[in-house]
Amino acid sequence: MELIKPFILSPDTLEPIIDEEKIANILDSNIDAPVNFIGQERAQSALEFGLDMEMNGYNLFVMGEPATGRHTLIDNLLQEVAKTKETPFEWCYVNNFDDNRCPNYIRLAPGESKKLVDDIDSFIDELMDTFPAAFDNPAYQRKKRAIEREFNLKYESALEVVESKALENQIILYEEKGSVSFAPVVDGKPVNDADFTQLDEATRQNFYERISELEVFLNESLLELPQWKRETSEQQRNLTIETIETALRPLIKDLEHSYAADLGVIKFIRDMKSTLVELVQELMAGEADEEKSGEEIDVRKALEEQLLPNILFSKNATDGAPIIYEPNPTFQNMFGKIEYSSVQGSVYTSYRMIRPGALHQSNGGYLLIEADKLIEQAAVWESLKLALKSQKIRMESPVFEPNIVNVSSLTPQPIPLDVKIIMMGSRDLYYLMQEHDNEFSELFRVLADFEHYISLNDKAMYGFVQKSKQFAKSHNFELSSDAVSQLMNFSFRQAEHQHKLSARFADVLELICESQFYAKKSHKAEPFSTEAGPVVIQRENVMQALEGKQYRTGQISESFLEDIQEGQILIDTSGFSVGKLNGLTVLHIGDTTFGTPARISATVYAGSNGIVDIEREVDLGKSIHSKGVMLLTGYLGNKYAQDFSLSFSANIALEQSYGQIDGDSASLGEVCALISAITQIPLNQSIAITGSINQHGQVQSIGGVNEKIEGFFNLCTARGLTGEQGVIIPRTNCINLILNKTVIDAVKKGRFHIYAVDHVDDALTILTGKQAGVLSSRGRYPRDSVNGIASQRLRHIADIVNSDFSE
Repeated sequence: MELIKPFILSPDTLEPIIDEEKIANILDSNIDAPVNFIGQERAQSALEFGLDMEMNGYNLFVMGEPATGRHTLIDNLLQEVAKTKETPFEWCYVNNFDDNRCPNYIRLAPGESKKLVDDIDSFIDELMDTFPAAFDNPAYQRKKRAIEREFNLKYESALEVVESKALENQIILYEEKGSVSFAPVVDGKPVNDADFTQLDEATRQNFYERISELEVFLNESLLELPQWKRETSEQQRNLTIETIETALRPLIKDLEHSYAADLGVIKFIRDMKSTLVELVQELMAGEADEEKSGEEIDVRKALEEQLLPNILFSKNATDGAPIIYEPNPTFQNMFGKIEYSSVQGSVYTSYRMIRPGALHQSNGGYLLIEADKLIEQAAVWESLKLALKSQKIRMESPVFEPNIVNVSSLTPQPIPLDVKIIMMGSRDLYYLMQEHDNEFSELFRVLADFEHYISLNDKAMYGFVQKSKQFAKSHNFELSSDAVSQLMNFSFRQAEHQHKLSARFADVLELICESQFYAKKSHKAEPFSTEAGPVVIQRENVMQALEGKQYRTGQISESFLEDIQEGQILIDTSGFSVGKLNGLTVLHIGDTTFGTPARISATVYAGSNGIVDIEREVDLGKSIHSKGVMLLTGYLGNKYAQDFSLSFSANIALEQSYGQIDGDSASLGEVCALISAITQIPLNQSIAITGSINQHGQVQSIGGVNEKIEGFFNLCTARGLTGEQGVIIPRTNCINLILNKTVIDAVKKGRFHIYAVDHVDDALTILTGKQAGVLSSRGRYPRDSVNGIASQRLRHIADIVNSDFSE
């Protein structure tokens, strides 16, 4: 026992020291200044730099895992910066009267777009009031009748000449239903068809010839009739246009006067003039008629479809720069979309069916995107890069199915883009994009790196306590100082460090919510809990929440423990055995992480195959695990075979492992099992071991040290603590110890032990109960030491192998 005392850790080193008095002072203080984030000074500095940079290409990539406070920090900084920025312009699309498939944009000051729509809407009302009433004007009607009289005069003059000639030939001319006809005259009276048949053949033939001559003469006389009609129509059309322009002039002049300072609107109004004349002429140039009131709805709709601007978005002048978060960056969500409707079997669209995307809404401000969701859609990423480089938002029509015909597509005028993109993603994704996309570094020049851990200092402690207090207060409950202490202990455990808090503060908030459930339950169970007031969360409530979650997610770990208890998995927790010991593993299954022991066994025999890693041979051992095993040969050769050729055969395995194994945390256990097999010195089975080694035998840190210790402790507890059981860990992992109270209490009572080692020799001393042995000045280990016996046995095996080769 004296040999292993120097390696036993005292209970106060198994968890962080938390100043509960300081926590109580912070909770009792009346300072309620909001704490938006804890730590992350490096990321905050990068964000402030990137948000203030106005030059192109200084978009930001926020590197960090979810729940580390990155979104909160970004949002708070953006809210502060956005207030100092001017509210950007509003954008709307209007009809391109020259080519309606290419709508034009208009840029307007904040709040002006709605005013423009209202003014155009009022303008349409005035149009409806003005037309067709303008055509009832006496001057218009007089000019119209004059044009008609002129035509009629020409027509009637031509017919009079024909009629005079007809009468000279005993034939009369008459008009019936717009057509001109001839009839013979006999005895001063027109002859009908029945009487005409009674005439003799010669007379009838004579009339036929004269009528034919008159028809030819009639055609010659009216040869210019189409031209007269064209001239009349042209005169009437010019009269209508002149009347429309005269009536429109004051309406348009008022509209132009309202937007004299806005060149874009003035251009739109001036381009609208010719189309307005055509629209009024086509839709409203008829006589005013009350019976047409049913058609006015269609007329108004047609005018709105041609004239009303399509507002992409509107803002208030005091809004500042927009902040947009796009959770689903599809192409349409980012760049907008052009909607389509079906009209009589054809697909139809117009400028009024253009809908904005996140880039339109954030133009002049800030756009937040999740990098992993964006990168999944290559077309969106490529289009975004093009938009950032060209500083223009280009909209494209969706791709239609091949069987859809008569598609009318739009190509809206690209809108100038001025936006700061803030992309959030993981560390791996950032380096992947940087390596494989040459344009990425040109467009995202600012990296804001959110750390996983926050070093504990007074500022961090204040932020942690104050933020927990604020959260509790916002949900109408309170936290005791010992509850906050336990929450902080939980954060240390998440970070696996006694001096660092986890940056995932969202997990702490989740634990507070779950603790509230148990606090309310306890409050109701108290016999005299009739007082009104907020529920106070105590330490035991936080412990109940942690235990509750462990119970809810602990079925798999309990199944492993049951298999060991039933002997399905062979693990000894007492006695001594040669060539085997208890290693420790960590399993990550979903959101469950737990430790469990695994037997490491080794066999040694004469041969020259070296150390065979059975896991590697059957493709169950991954590269890091295989590397750890291969280091054992280097360690044994350096340690024992300085004056002879190391030659032996050995097999090492993790027993009853049926899945992939990775990591080198078993290498310390493997070398101890291997030396036990070489020396035939039994190892203490009540002690489990974890640690990585290098070729010089130095023990290196491993991960999951708390879960590993607790996993073996749970097994020992189930079988009964003897006071001999314990776990060997690397001394460098002492700073990572944040064990639960059950383990610490057992250590305090001397029923369980944690050993910290620096070298393989330390672990051998603990496991064998014998001195490992130190190399003397003569280059020899003491004969009865572990190292001395190992050296002798390896030399003996080498002699056997070499003698076999010499024979």
